[in-house]
Amino acid sequence: MLNDVGYGKPESGLILDLVHNPSGAFLPGDQSVLEQEFKRQLSRKYQIVFNHLYAITNLPISRFLDFLLESGNYEQYMQSLIEAFNPATIQNLMCRNTISISWDGYLYDCDFNQMLDLKIASTKNHINDFDIDTLASRSIVVNQHCYGCTAGSGSSCGGELI
Repeated sequence: MLNDVGYGKPESGLILDLVHNPSGAFLPGDQSVLEQEFKRQLSRKYQIVFNHLYAITNLPISRFLDFLLESGNYEQYMQSLIEAFNPATIQNLMCRNTISISWDGYLYDCDFNQMLDLKIASTKNHINDFDIDTLASRSIVVNQHCYGCTAGSGSSCGGELI
């Protein structure tokens, strides 16, 4: 239906981007390779076209964490994230240039920290106390899920980081 009104068609200017994350305890494949395969298969099977595919790593939080624990894959998955750590991803991490703000005004280093209620490391952690200098000099709150954003080619809301 979206394609019928022009979304995903280059000449329309209406953007249709897809997001992919693997359905299991492993890292996503190469984003550009996946995009070409998705375009080929969705066009062939369903006549669907889209602009871009963003590959995102499953982070060990919420339902996926529950799945990892219940399936006995937690330790192996965490080890794979740790072993795939890529320092080249650090510069482009969301937590370095974006903040998330909850409905009630609290500030978080990223969407995932917001899901875990890990507010920014500052006494000025509410929008009412907004101070750009404090934000710019804060330490970023990290946890086990951060390995997902730094593994392989990295992961963000825009897909790969490098």
